[in-house]
Amino acid sequence: MSNFDISIQYFKEGKFQEALEQINICIEEEKNNSEFYFFRARVKSRLGDFHTSLEDFDYLIQLEPFNPTYISDRAVVLHLLQRNEEALEEFDRALNLEPSNPYRYSSRAYFKDRIGDLKGAIEDYEKAIELDPEDAVAYNNKGLVEEKLGYIEKSKKSFKKADELVGYNPGKMGKPEIDQDSNTGSKLKTSFVEDSGKGAEGQSSLTFSDYLGTVKKVFKDQETRKEFWEFLKSRLSGNKL
Repeated sequence: MSNFDISIQYFKEGKFQEALEQINICIEEEKNNSEFYFFRARVKSRLGDFHTSLEDFDYLIQLEPFNPTYISDRAVVLHLLQRNEEALEEFDRALNLEPSNPYRYSSRAYFKDRIGDLKGAIEDYEKAIELDPEDAVAYNNKGLVEEKLGYIEKSKKSFKKADELVGYNPGKMGKPEIDQDSNTGSKLKTSFVEDSGKGAEGQSSLTFSDYLGTVKKVFKDQETRKEFWEFLKSRLSGNKL
């Protein structure tokens, strides 16, 4: 197993300091590998070392100034540093580079929710849903924002649609309705921090992207699917953000 593979394994286990040590070895051995710097930036953000994480993202953007993933992830770190005006500019820039990518709208929507621009967040979630009508997390997150604004009936509809998209019906028993060949897993990965920012344990953020990678396996069993969706919804609830 390579040092990079070991670093990834530590990361998945939540052993971020050990992951950092291994990825540093990788960079020492291969100083021009952008993938290593990208991973290290994420590891550092999980450790709460936002300033040096930002340095790695700055380096990557010097190499690829128009890489929307680097730009969006850098925006997350700026947000965690409470540099929200700069973060918004970066989210806008990433979106302008990929205007047809629903994830860019979901990312900016989640950010807007966190800084209190609730109506702006709903507009972005609605655009994300327009581009990808099967994005369960966008519906769920939109429902949470609608709930904050007191739009209770709208939020119920959003939650109901999210449940339908993952085949979860709390009042119905029987076989799962989800096609195992569908790309439900990738749809669910459109939540903001899990797929792009990778947050930090010291900040209130979503950090369950590793769980979402096994969504297809989870949904093979009805009861497991129910438990998983309850877990997902609890992590996305307003009290957990």
